[in-house]
Amino acid sequence: MVAVKKDKITGDSLGTGRRKSAVARVRLRAGTGQITINDRSLENFFTIEQDQRSVTEVLEAVGQRGIVDVVIRVSGGGTTGQAGACRMGIARALVSYDSELFPTLRSEGFLTRDSRMKERKKYGLHGARRGVQFSKR
Repeated sequence: MVAVKKDKITGDSLGTGRRKSAVARVRLRAGTGQITINDRSLENFFTIEQDQRSVTEVLEAVGQRGIVDVVIRVSGGGTTGQAGACRMGIARALVSYDSELFPTLRSEGFLTRDSRMKERKKYGLHGARRGVQFSKR
């Protein structure tokens, strides 16, 4: 079970999402369905429709799209990694907001952390695995 995190002052539900090297800190409160990412609208921040859908599909899966306001601070990584981090953060914040949503979010796979990371470069190689080219002569 995911730990329930609430802001002591405002009562907002909190959630942290991570994907690759991106980290998203999510705040969820009752509202009109407005999504704000780094003080910008969803459409303004994520210009690719696939990333926008990735963020909103969590809310649509549990029917909370027009009921809650979402405020996100995201940093690190690229756009797709940030979208994945936002998606996971929203899912965790929704569990803090309403714990009855947990089974639905778990079965849909929104609470599962994608652990794939970039492999580090090794010494003596050009990249993580790319070696030097063999020269016969």
